[in-house]
Amino acid sequence: MHSHLNHKKLFIQGITTAGKPFRPSDWAERLCGVMAHFRPPGDIGDPRFTYSPYVRPVVIAQVKCVVIDTRLRELDPRALDFVLNFAKDNQLPIEEACEFEPKLPT
Repeated sequence: MHSHLNHKKLFIQGITTAGKPFRPSDWAERLCGVMAHFRPPGDIGDPRFTYSPYVRPVVIAQVKCVVIDTRLRELDPRALDFVLNFAKDNQLPIEEACEFEPKLPT
């Protein structure tokens, strides 16, 4: 099976398992900044100014989150482990994104 068929997107939610907003308030940007150097081959984005396409901050329903593309594992398994362990160590929920592919009428 091709690796592009079995990758997933995960979300780290900025609400602790105790229901409190995670602090500091810029945690998502900081985490993504640390991970900015992990880029796909040929990516010319400057990690000083842009986030990695594999680890990006987003806001969902007014909650800061980080979206993780599991293709990060192919680049460096330790990088994916670092991000997932950050979430676990800080009691932040990790959810798998559900992707919807609408069928076009024929």
